[in-house]
Amino acid sequence: MNLACVSVLLLVANYAIAQNKALVNTSASPYAKLSSLDMGNVTWTKGFWADRFQICRDTMIPNLWKVYTDPKVSHAYKNFEIAAGLDTGLHSGPPFHDGDFYKLFEAVASMYAVTHDPKLDALMDKTIAVIAKAQRADGYIHTPTIIAQKNDPKNAKAFADRLNFETYNLGHLMTAGCVHYRATGKKTLLNVAIKATDYLYNFYKKASPELARNAICPSHYMGVVEMYRTTRDPKYLELSKNLIDIRGLMKDGTDDNQDRVPFRQQTKVMGHAVRANYLFAGVADVYAETGDTTLMHTLNLMWDDVVNRKMYVTGGTGALYDGVSPDGTSYNPVDVQKVHQAYGRDYQLPNFTSHNETCANIGNVLWNWRMLQTTGNAKYADVMELALYNSVLSGISLNGKNFLYTNPMSYSDDLPFTQRWSKDRVPYISLSNCCPPNVVRTIAEVADYAYSVSHKGLYFNLYGGNVLNTVLKDGSKLKLDQQTEYPWDGKVNITLQQVPAKAYSLFLRIPGWCNGASLSVNGQPIDATLTTGEYAEINRKWKAGDRIELNLPMPVKLMESNPLVEETRNQVAVKRGPVVYCLESVGMPKGQKVFNVAIPVNNDLKPELIEIENSPIMSLTGKADLRNEGSWTNQLYREVGTKTSKVNIRMVPYYAWGNRGHVDMETWIPLDR
Repeated sequence: MNLACVSVLLLVANYAIAQNKALVNTSASPYAKLSSLDMGNVTWTKGFWADRFQICRDTMIPNLWKVYTDPKVSHAYKNFEIAAGLDTGLHSGPPFHDGDFYKLFEAVASMYAVTHDPKLDALMDKTIAVIAKAQRADGYIHTPTIIAQKNDPKNAKAFADRLNFETYNLGHLMTAGCVHYRATGKKTLLNVAIKATDYLYNFYKKASPELARNAICPSHYMGVVEMYRTTRDPKYLELSKNLIDIRGLMKDGTDDNQDRVPFRQQTKVMGHAVRANYLFAGVADVYAETGDTTLMHTLNLMWDDVVNRKMYVTGGTGALYDGVSPDGTSYNPVDVQKVHQAYGRDYQLPNFTSHNETCANIGNVLWNWRMLQTTGNAKYADVMELALYNSVLSGISLNGKNFLYTNPMSYSDDLPFTQRWSKDRVPYISLSNCCPPNVVRTIAEVADYAYSVSHKGLYFNLYGGNVLNTVLKDGSKLKLDQQTEYPWDGKVNITLQQVPAKAYSLFLRIPGWCNGASLSVNGQPIDATLTTGEYAEINRKWKAGDRIELNLPMPVKLMESNPLVEETRNQVAVKRGPVVYCLESVGMPKGQKVFNVAIPVNNDLKPELIEIENSPIMSLTGKADLRNEGSWTNQLYREVGTKTSKVNIRMVPYYAWGNRGHVDMETWIPLDR
């Protein structure tokens, strides 16, 4: 039997096993404690994520597909047609356009896994045919280079420019190929990804460390490991380990690309936040397959550094537009190294100039999801949830048509300078449209993060109205219905409909923000330890019809920062459940400025359900203190005023800011004690 036949048999066997068609497939990962359910096993039914998923299906994906296939707006799909010889012309758009299109394709595949819409299936088949035709015979596929070679073969070489984002694009191709295969059972795009991964494997076997510096925005770390999990080809696991090792051989590496210091020697998070978070997610994947404790040691250091010193209250990451690396050196001069869209020093978390790229915040989700699967520790689910509800969803409008690249903590038209990225959401970000397809695929895939399984039982990671219908590894069927208005209400009702015959554990996450949780089964309180920030285990022999009720109290809380965060000293952020709130000028009486407001420590903020852009939103209403101050024109300092009055305010979730027109906004608000 030849190797090709063996590969096919492995794929067929792999596809048939329960829990082996997950978004991130750790079902056979020897060092992962949890694995995901198969794609399509969870269907949102009612509530917050059901609403977001419906808008993703009906608006986000169709709208963005139209954008990416209209060459007058975006040349992404047209580039594939030109590379395939189906049209003529030059490449147009940024070099990472291919990867952005693969992300959108992944969103379509993930949507198909739930809806089984034949129109989506036909659309993917048609698109794959073009992508496959664009691929070179040796497996290389990167439309800027392929199109350039068609026009002038002498002046275009693969991996000639580290800013050409070839491996970034290939990584998203690999992920899209695996997701499409798991969603449809078809190998058409997976075969393209196999050829591309083989090309990358052969390239890295002979690549010098300098050539290996092309690992910029390393989505391919995650992609290569997922290819190994899908095909079980050992050379892909070898490649994933080599990718980490070769980073440590760089000369004149940069903190901006996380390759100045070998990964295993890093003690602080540094540089470009998207690149860093993607790297950490990919390394977590490698650990899940190898158990290399030196990798987990560094990952733990990186996580502690981000969560305890560098992450925003919204789960956003990457504080700086531009800056100087705290520790790194560079080429010339030797003592200064620029970083951009980057992590800064400890506690360096500005508000007006906060960067918080949407892709970086999604990278934070990808990283924490993999850490959760590897360790089973609920603290990673807490961070994942925080980012999803706040700094990820803020990257897209409520109607699903407009996008933000950066996610500032405050905005004012009074600032005497224009920032690089728009603070109003726009349909297409011409300079870098990487975030829109990333946030759309994330929303399409949130259901895949909702649950995990282990040999012990089922883990509830994220709450939301849904039906779960799955087959466990031992062949047992498990079906349940979850009803909740979470995150607006902390009551979660779960009804079991099909259960394993033997005793089985359910692990319900008690979020880190929650105190005083309670849990009952069939109306009777259970004798279980409910520890904040951990999973509560209920082990018993279940029967169909059993009802579980979890109550997570959600009082309004005022959050303060470490006093070393200079820009938020003596200020508070308002939080209820996992949702962080902000104050917009539209939530104030006309003519009053949000920056003259202070929140009383004993406030009367109360939840009130409203609608914005036809989406139900839990606002907070109450009275705040208003400082009746005059104009600051041509003044930098002045004596503190004493005139104050009360003012009615309405705060909205941070993710919903800017959906009622152009506004001033702040998340951190002065505190009146």
